[in-house]
Amino acid sequence: MKTQNNRAELKVIARIHNDFTEKFGIPHQSGRLNRQKAVIVFEPEYRVAEAFRGLEEYTHIWLIWQFSENVRDTWSPTVRPPRLGGNVRKGVFATRSPFRPNSLGLSSVRLESVEFHRELGPVLHVSGADLMDGTPIFDIKPYIPTDSHPEASGGFTEQIRDHRLKVVFPDDWLSLVPEEKREPLTEVLSNDPRPGYQADPERVYGLAYGGMDVHFRVEGNVLIVCGVSGDQREQKENREDLP
Repeated sequence: MKTQNNRAELKVIARIHNDFTEKFGIPHQSGRLNRQKAVIVFEPEYRVAEAFRGLEEYTHIWLIWQFSENVRDTWSPTVRPPRLGGNVRKGVFATRSPFRPNSLGLSSVRLESVEFHRELGPVLHVSGADLMDGTPIFDIKPYIPTDSHPEASGGFTEQIRDHRLKVVFPDDWLSLVPEEKREPLTEVLSNDPRPGYQADPERVYGLAYGGMDVHFRVEGNVLIVCGVSGDQREQKENREDLP
C-alpha cells in the first residue's frame, strides 16, 4: 500500500463472482445466507500458488473489500440504517453503512474449497458472502476461533427483529428457475430483501438474481412471488470462463 499526502493506494487483488448483479436483495450481513455460493478469482499478478499454502486448513476467512457502488469524495458523520426504518440517525462508525470515508467493507465467509484452476490459478469457493457480483477485494485473512466473542454487545442491532418470511413460490414461476438456483433464491427471498421502511402489501418489488428478474410482494410475514423473467443464456455466457 502506497501512502502520499494522507492518501493510501490499495491494490485490488481479486474479485468475487456470484448471482447478486444488483445491490437490492444482498443480505445486510455476511453469514446469513449460507446457500449463496460465490467464487473469488484473483488478478493475474496474485495467481501464485505459494501465496495460498495452508489456507485450506481454515473453515472461514475474512474479506476486506470495497463498496464499489458507493465510492464518493465526501462523507457524512451520521447515517440512517435501513434496518431502523431509515429515519433514525447513528454515527457512521457505529454502523456498517457503505457510506464511509474509505468505502471499505469487512465480511466473514465460509471457505468451501481452494481450487487450482488451469487458467485462473487459485480460485476460492466461498458461501455466505454479502457482496455484489464483481466487487473488488483488497485482502484475505484467515478467520480464527479467537475472532469470535459470544459475549459481545450488538449495539442497536439487538433491537432489530431478526425474522424470516414464508415464501410462496407458485410452480408456474418456480419452473422457470434453474433447479440449482431454487433453494438459494428462496433463501434470499425469505431474508426479506425490502428496505426496513417499506411495508406496502400492494407494492411489487423486483429482484435481479442470477440472470433473472424476480417480482414479488409481501403480505404480513408471507412473500408471494408473482413473476420471473430473464435470459439465463446471457448470464451463462457472461460467466462461462468461471469455475
